[in-house]
Amino acid sequence: MICSNQTPCPPGEKPSGCMAGQGPLPACGPFATPFVVSQGPDPEKYSRERALEQGTLYPDLNLPFHLKVNPGRLADTPLNQLRALDFAILELGLYLDTQPYDAEAFALFREYVAMAKTAKAAYVEQHGPLVQADAAKDGSYTWGNGPWPWQYCEEEG
Repeated sequence: MICSNQTPCPPGEKPSGCMAGQGPLPACGPFATPFVVSQGPDPEKYSRERALEQGTLYPDLNLPFHLKVNPGRLADTPLNQLRALDFAILELGLYLDTQPYDAEAFALFREYVAMAKTAKAAYVEQHGPLVQADAAKDGSYTWGNGPWPWQYCEEEG
């Protein structure tokens, strides 16, 4: 900790000029107070596509970061549909960590997991591996077989 004249404070000594609960930088500013939004059971949910666009599955948690507005619609492509499913699964899993007895959320979680498994298998079959573990197709290693990610112009968005 820095005391007056930019010198370190001796152990146990408070920076000069700052009141209790304040730090020396910047100019004895108040310490940050963390805030975590609490959710109750059965919160409102976005569609999985909208959740991916907004960065959260829950409208109540859709708070602007430094007044930044989230971007518009994503392209409706198989990869973005898979991303939306995976994102919704992650969000539901985080919610279920705090609300494990919400039967509706758990049923939706299981439904999305099954949908994602089917969608991933279809994507890998049609477009190639998403991760290296998918690259053992037809008895050969297919990770390096194109097309490469930058060759999917129509999937950007």
